[in-house]
Amino acid sequence: MERTVIVNRRAVARAGISFGTALAIAISWSANHSILWAIIHGLFSWVYVIYYALRYGS
Repeated sequence: MERTVIVNRRAVARAGISFGTALAIAISWSANHSILWAIIHGLFSWVYVIYYALRYGS
């Protein structure tokens, strides 16, 4: 039973990282219209998403 829990946690972590990357790329493209910046922000993923939310969110 514990092995299943560990596998599920890893799957959730991977999904979160993938979602963060996709979200960062989408936000970056929307804001900058630059493939280079989208790639760079995709590498930073959740860091960029949180930065953008704090900077531009109201």
